[in-house]
Amino acid sequence: MNNKQIKKITQFVAKNIGEFHDARLKTLKSIKLIKILKRGNPYLMKAKNIEIASEFVRILYDRYLLQGERTAFGNFLEKLAVYVGEELYQAEKSGIEGMDLEFVRDGMRYIVSIKSGPNWGNSSGVKKQEELFKKALQTVRQNNRAYRVSAVLGCCFGRDKRPDKGVYYKYCGQEFWNFLSGDDKLYLDIIEPLGHQAKEKNEEFAASYSKILNIAVADFMKDYCQEGVIDWEKLVKLNSEKEIKKA
Repeated sequence: MNNKQIKKITQFVAKNIGEFHDARLKTLKSIKLIKILKRGNPYLMKAKNIEIASEFVRILYDRYLLQGERTAFGNFLEKLAVYVGEELYQAEKSGIEGMDLEFVRDGMRYIVSIKSGPNWGNSSGVKKQEELFKKALQTVRQNNRAYRVSAVLGCCFGRDKRPDKGVYYKYCGQEFWNFLSGDDKLYLDIIEPLGHQAKEKNEEFAASYSKILNIAVADFMKDYCQEGVIDWEKLVKLNSEKEIKKA
């Protein structure tokens, strides 16, 4: 990869990383206290002796936000990987189920499914992905007999010591970005532009977080505490009591 291509890719990172911050803030503003109380585990909180209302609410908020952040940032990394493929090989967005990219390089047609990290799914998800690769390979071989075909599961970060999975190859972190770009250092080059406006965006998020969390704590104190003490029975009923079907 030449310097001009590297510059375009790092500029893409800096230009689009704001989408992650926007998604993060949107998730924060969408949280409803009653929703996360219903989804949380009150038994675990009690077992950990979480008796301070602000601590209780903050733990629930942080866990919910972390899930949203992982999804949003994973989506950004996958978008970046697609851009790199399009920029270097005129890769096309795949129309095959479970695949993200298709491109030709050195007489080989690659079909690529992109995940954010190596531990992206459970055993059933991994098995389903393998079945999707089998179907995709069959489809591409039938429609593109002029090329050899290879299936790749690309993970934007992490490692995998055994990339050859039989049906497909799993490349993670440096190996994936190198496979995609031919540049052994791209995985390092994209770090710096990820910090574009990070300070400003995180300060904006922190201000909104404090305000929203304070309101949530006040609501929690009003509805789920008795004289400053968490009403565990009320919480457990909200979370786990069976619903009575209306006649």
